[in-house]
Amino acid sequence: MKKIERQNIIKKILKDNEIENQIDFVNKLEQLGIYTTQATISRDIKEMQLVKVPSKSGNYYYSLPNKSNNGVAAKLKQALSDSFVGIAKQNEFINLKTLPGSGPVIANLIDKIDYQEVFATVGDDNSVLIICKNEDATKRIFNILSDLGNY
Repeated sequence: MKKIERQNIIKKILKDNEIENQIDFVNKLEQLGIYTTQATISRDIKEMQLVKVPSKSGNYYYSLPNKSNNGVAAKLKQALSDSFVGIAKQNEFINLKTLPGSGPVIANLIDKIDYQEVFATVGDDNSVLIICKNEDATKRIFNILSDLGNY
């Protein structure tokens, strides 16, 4: 199966299901007679720019990206509200501590907003390292994230 066909099927799966992890994608595709690996799904997720958003149950599920940044700040605010543990800054770096599993979601949302002050983000399981372009940019992003998270 060609990549574009598989990705179109993934879009259809997302419309009807709340997919929480990559193995769920593999299993749904397998039910449709499409056999693929978790690594392939991981590449599809990155290429399709899928994001994890909070569900009403408190879990996170994959979603197609918005066509604009409208609502992304609201999603970031909600994600920070749900999972914030701490924040610190030093020189051009901000270290945002989160509950386990939330780091990649928050890093992705920050990337989607495309703050001009941010050079790069690195999200792991329970933290996000935000690398800013200079110390003034660090102060601005620190204040933005603090305001969004109400801390």
